[in-house]
Amino acid sequence: MRTDFDRELEERLVRYCAIDSQSDETSAATPSTAIQNDMLRLLAGELAAIGAADVRQTDYGAVLATIPATVPGPAPVIGLLAHVDTAPAFRAAGVRPRVHRRYDGSTITFPDDPGLVLSPADSTYLGERIGDDIITASGTTLLGADDKAGVAIVMTAAHHLLANLSLPHGRLRLAFTTDEEIGRGVHARLPADLGADFAYTFDGGRRGEIESETFSADRATVSVEGVSVHTGYARGKLVNALHLAARIVATLPQATMTPEVTEGREGFLHLYAMSGTAAEAELKFILRDFELDGLAARGALLRQVCAAVAAGEPRARIRCEIAPQYRNMRYWLEKDMRPVALARAACEAEGIAPVSVPIRGGTDGSRLTELGVPTPNVFTGMQEVHGPREWVSVQDMAAATRVCLRLAALAAAGATAR
Repeated sequence: MRTDFDRELEERLVRYCAIDSQSDETSAATPSTAIQNDMLRLLAGELAAIGAADVRQTDYGAVLATIPATVPGPAPVIGLLAHVDTAPAFRAAGVRPRVHRRYDGSTITFPDDPGLVLSPADSTYLGERIGDDIITASGTTLLGADDKAGVAIVMTAAHHLLANLSLPHGRLRLAFTTDEEIGRGVHARLPADLGADFAYTFDGGRRGEIESETFSADRATVSVEGVSVHTGYARGKLVNALHLAARIVATLPQATMTPEVTEGREGFLHLYAMSGTAAEAELKFILRDFELDGLAARGALLRQVCAAVAAGEPRARIRCEIAPQYRNMRYWLEKDMRPVALARAACEAEGIAPVSVPIRGGTDGSRLTELGVPTPNVFTGMQEVHGPREWVSVQDMAAATRVCLRLAALAAAGATAR
């Protein structure tokens, strides 16, 4: 049976996903794309309309708001976050969300790409959601449930709390961020502006997942400068930058260290962009590992390969620049697991078995935790993200909304009891 949460969540997700808000790592602007401001302005207007306090859009690309406390006393201030941008890994313009009501377990097809299919055979969690309302895109774009499912969950929870002022909770701070997908979602001013004792990102996967461990992450850029010569007179003179770039890629251990051959707690080194000409080429990598020594080892390997290729062709210039992105939130959360325990208790109170698994990725919570705001990650139901088969269950989103409301109530009850 569909609930009011289901209806509101479906309406919000379908509407939000139809708005293009893709981020762009090649842009130096804040946010990286102007279209993300479309989502921010929409959310600021909706927050004001439902009665949220202190609604403002920051100059660094975030919307902040407050849900005032309904209990007296020193209840903790809790932050609730989601990001509005969608991944630049796949097309995101012209998203046409489709709702598959009361999913029956059969293969889902896509009208804009008849060859594309989604079924429990290759998306096993889908087989556990029979009877749910499943939302997908139409085949040629991603859906954007990452993380507009989280946006819909936080907005629906806020709407419910502001419409039901008798529900007990402490002060809640909402934040909708930009550029999470390109590792720039947490501005240095956000922790102070958020003003939360601890927070939660709603940016996770299957029902019940409460995540307190992420990858640590670096980004690497390899620049190759060859020697450009007219091809008709190139013998003994031309140094082709593209050939050297290809040699770097071929020398790296692709059989053991790329995302497509790793799982669980295994890290990886992933080439995600390659461009250039015979004169100059550029390779972009992301490096991931759960431990800092493993992350450093992957960076050292990339530098070693670049140095070896450069030594074989001294006329070329090869530079390898590695920059940090975020760090495993476990390093800080393991010192105080109370926010994690609260989220797990909220799941159990809603009849949901909590599951804690390391995230093979990161969230805004990784950086927020590092900056002093402990921020575990909570499930939304999103699956197969960053591609055209992305999907989410409305009922999973409703479960996450109930967990959000429950953890706010439990935090207030704990403060009152003390």
